[in-house]
Amino acid sequence: MILMGHLGRGWRGGWTALVWLAAVCLVLTDGRRSRQPRCPVGCTCTKDNALCENVRNVPHAFPSDVVSLSFVKSGFNEITGASFVHTPNLQLLLFTANSLDLIDEDAFVGLPHLEYLFIENNRIASISPFAFRGLKALLHLSLAYNNLETLPKDVFKGMEALTKVDLRGNNLICDCKLKWLVEWMHHTNATLDQIYCSGPPIHQGKKINDLLPHSFDCITTEFASYQLLRFESISVEAFTFGNEQYVVFAQPFAGKCNFLEWDHVEMTFRTYDAIESTSTVVCKPLVIDNQLFIIVAQLFGGSHIYKRDSSANKFIKIQDIDILRIRKPNDIETFVIDGESFFVIADSSKAGSTTVYKWNGIGFYSHQSLHPCSQRPVVYQWNRSQKKFDRRTDIPDMEDVFSIKHFRVKGELFICLTRYIGDSKVMRWDGAMFKEVQTFPSRGSMVFQPVSVGKWQYAILGSDFSLTQVYQWDTKRGQFVPSQELSIQAPRGFSVVSVDNWVFLLASSFKGKTQIYEHLMIDLSD
Repeated sequence: MILMGHLGRGWRGGWTALVWLAAVCLVLTDGRRSRQPRCPVGCTCTKDNALCENVRNVPHAFPSDVVSLSFVKSGFNEITGASFVHTPNLQLLLFTANSLDLIDEDAFVGLPHLEYLFIENNRIASISPFAFRGLKALLHLSLAYNNLETLPKDVFKGMEALTKVDLRGNNLICDCKLKWLVEWMHHTNATLDQIYCSGPPIHQGKKINDLLPHSFDCITTEFASYQLLRFESISVEAFTFGNEQYVVFAQPFAGKCNFLEWDHVEMTFRTYDAIESTSTVVCKPLVIDNQLFIIVAQLFGGSHIYKRDSSANKFIKIQDIDILRIRKPNDIETFVIDGESFFVIADSSKAGSTTVYKWNGIGFYSHQSLHPCSQRPVVYQWNRSQKKFDRRTDIPDMEDVFSIKHFRVKGELFICLTRYIGDSKVMRWDGAMFKEVQTFPSRGSMVFQPVSVGKWQYAILGSDFSLTQVYQWDTKRGQFVPSQELSIQAPRGFSVVSVDNWVFLLASSFKGKTQIYEHLMIDLSD
C-alpha cells in the first residue's frame, strides 16, 4: 500500500512535468506563429516602408509595421481583386513606371487606413467601376500619365474623404460617358488639376474643369419594334376621338378601313371597327365639333365620306364624292383655316382634278378645283380675302414627284418630295420659292415622310428595294443625318401616336406585315 502510494505521488510529478513541457511547446509554437514576416524577395523594407522592384506579382506578406508600399518596374499588368488584404495597415500605396493596364474590381479592398494612392506613369487603359470600393479614408488619388480615355460612371462613389484627384497626362474623351465626371466635379469637395479634353471635336482642347453638365447632349433616340399586325396596308392615320386614341389603316386587298383602339390594360392596339370599301387608297379621319368623319378614297367605285354614329355605335355613309372630279385619288390632307375645316383630295389622273372640299355644317361641298395633273409640283397660297388658293409658283426640275409632305423647324417651312426613280429631296421655302436643301437617293421609294416626336424631327424614306432609312434633323447642320434603318416590306405611310406616356411610330406595309415601333429615348451618359 505504501509502495503504491509512493508510485502515485511519482506519477503525479511526472504529469506535472508533462504539462509544463507542453506549455513550453505551446509558447514556442505561438512564438513562431507571431514572428514578423520577412521582407519579400524583390522588395526592400525599412522600418515602415517597402519598395518592390521587378516583382512578378503582389507579395502576400510584409512586416506589420510597413505602412508605405511602392512598386516600380514590376512585371505584372493587372491589379487584381483583393491584392492587399494581407497588408491592412497600409496608409500609402504607389505604382509608378510599371506595365499596368487594368485595375480590377475590389483591387484595394481591405485597406481601411489607406490615405494616398498613386498609380502614375503606367499604361492604365481600363478601370473597373468598383476598383476603388472600400477606400473610405482615401484623401489623395492620382491616376496621372496613363492611357485613360474615359472613367466608369461613379468610380469615385463612396470616397467621401477625397480632397485631391489627379488625372493629368491622360487622353480623356469628354463625351457623354464622361458627363458624370463633370457633374461630380461640381458637387465634390475634392480638387482636380486642369485637364484638357482630347476629344470629341466639339470639346477638343477645352479644359474639362470649364465644362458644365448642360454642355453635353446625351439623349439619343431610336425606334424599337413593339407590335406586329398581321395584315397589309397602304396608309395609316392616327387620331383622337372622345378622349381615346385610335388608328386607321387602309387595306386595299382586304377591302376595308381597319380601325384599332389603344388598350390601356394590355398596352397594345386592338381591333375596334371597320368600314367595308373597294381598292382603298386612303382612310382619312377628320374631327369637327366632336363629330368624327372618315374620308374613304378608292380607286374604283368612287370615294365616300362616313360619319361615326355614336348612338348606333357604327359608321354610316353620309356623302359620295363626285366621281367625275376625283378619278384616281392618291392622297388626302385635312386642314383648318380661320376656324373653317377643309380637306383636299389629290387626283393623279389626267381627266380628274385635285379638289378642295369645305365643311358647311351639314356636309362637305366642292370649294375649289386646283390644277389638273401636272408633271411638276405646284405651290398654291391661301388668299384670305378671296378665301381661295392662288397659284404661286411651281417647282422646276422635279418631274415625276409621287407625293409631298411638309414640316417646320423653328418657324421655317420645309417639304419632303418623294420620287420613285429619281432622287427624293428636302426643300426650304425662302419666301418666294422652294430651294433645295438636301438630296436622297431613293430608288423604289413611294414614301418620304417627315414625322415629329417632341423636339425631334425625323424624315423616313421607305423603299421597295432596300431597308427603310430614318433620318434625324441636325439643327446645327440644318440638314437630316442618318439615324436608323428599319426592315419594312414596301412601306407606304407612317404616323406617330402618343398615348399613356408612350410614343409609337405606325408603319404601313403594302406587301408585308404592318408594324408598330416604340420611340425610345436613350441617355448615353448612363
